[in-house]
Amino acid sequence: MTLLSGPPHVVTAGVDLLREALDAQAVPTTPVDWRPPLPGTAGALARVLADPRRRAANERAVHRLTSSRPLLVGVRRASELLDLPQPMFLHAGPPLDWERASGPMRGALIGAMLLEGYALAEEDARARLESGAVRLEPCHHHRTVGPMAGVVSPSMWMFEVRDDVHEGVAYCSLNEGLGRVLRYGAYGPEVLDRLGWMDRVLGPVLSAAVELAGPIDLRALAAQALQMGDELHNRNRAATSLLLRELAPYVVNAAPGHAAEVLRFVGGNDHFFLNAAMAAAKVSADAARDVPGSSLVVAMARNGTDFGVQVSGLGDRWFTGPAGVPDGLYLGAYGPADANPDIGDSTITETAGLGGFAMAAAPAIVRFVGGEVADAVAATRSMYEITLAEHPAYQIPALGFRGTPVGIDVTLVARTGLLPVVNTGIAGRVAGTGQVGAGLVSPPVEAFTSALLALAESALDPFDQ
Repeated sequence: MTLLSGPPHVVTAGVDLLREALDAQAVPTTPVDWRPPLPGTAGALARVLADPRRRAANERAVHRLTSSRPLLVGVRRASELLDLPQPMFLHAGPPLDWERASGPMRGALIGAMLLEGYALAEEDARARLESGAVRLEPCHHHRTVGPMAGVVSPSMWMFEVRDDVHEGVAYCSLNEGLGRVLRYGAYGPEVLDRLGWMDRVLGPVLSAAVELAGPIDLRALAAQALQMGDELHNRNRAATSLLLRELAPYVVNAAPGHAAEVLRFVGGNDHFFLNAAMAAAKVSADAARDVPGSSLVVAMARNGTDFGVQVSGLGDRWFTGPAGVPDGLYLGAYGPADANPDIGDSTITETAGLGGFAMAAAPAIVRFVGGEVADAVAATRSMYEITLAEHPAYQIPALGFRGTPVGIDVTLVARTGLLPVVNTGIAGRVAGTGQVGAGLVSPPVEAFTSALLALAESALDPFDQ
């Protein structure tokens, strides 16, 4: 029996008022969760969905992303790993120049100028940056990711992460700790002193320790941390503890004279693992790049001014919209007026199925970003509607060990109107302020609709095959 051949039956969509009225009259109903596509996308969506390459391309891309096995293989100076001719810095997010840079981005660039000795005073650093004498390029263009402002300069030490399956490589700077730090745009003496200590002590000690330890399986650590209450973006307490347990004996062996201060620094910074997780997510997402016809998102990133995405089937092109101001909790006397628009490459974690997409694994995160435990579970559940797969390694106990939603599909975003869930720190809008809070933010819809239009232009006509 079908709906057409059986007794009267009503399919309802949208608000529940009609269904409830029919239920009261004992009329059989079938509720359907349907939403119209994003405005102005119907034609492009139809063309992309008809592309004969799309299904196989997306299967290939998401398989490469989820089968990646990121290993921590080294800790080395950026000058050894990256092509950074002087003076040149990398930064988070899509391409940006000084004129359009936000306060925290400018603060981090000024700090990097002072750190590297390219300028002796703030005024000199600012003048050189304003003149265009310093070259700025996105981290993502150099197989790198950076949290918040994401500024990378030659003397900074980097996690080196390799994909044991697809043989890619990605890098991320070491986490500075909490409070007033360069990544949030602070550049005072205490910031530069800490970075100097990281250059002289932390980097060399960790480099020697990782070499003694051998490759460390970051995917396995992340999977275990998810089952211990982390989501690997704004909560990394378990993951940092697991990494510290792996490294501690080798830190002692490599540098007994510095072991206590290094272990104290790492152990006192719950976010230390974040940067390693970002490099792991980057190398995994990069494995899914450049699959013709694929609508899989392989990067989401913010520079404090723009929010941008990159798509597997569209090469290195950025599709952008204005970065939004996060909605969340603020530190001390800070409030929304003090907040800068969203910033950082750390949304690579959401791109790889972690962070906001795994909030159901981390109920304690709601105390940090605002909301209730049910909100965290609902956020994760909603992301299954815009993703292509469930991650085979990253599982959520509260959802019956269901894999995290992974593989954002531009067409599913357009069809549902749902945008990726992102949880994030909030940087102060004035250069030098540092962190002012943490919360949730929605990406701009323009980034996804413009990517969809570009996919439509590149789609093959099924009748030409």
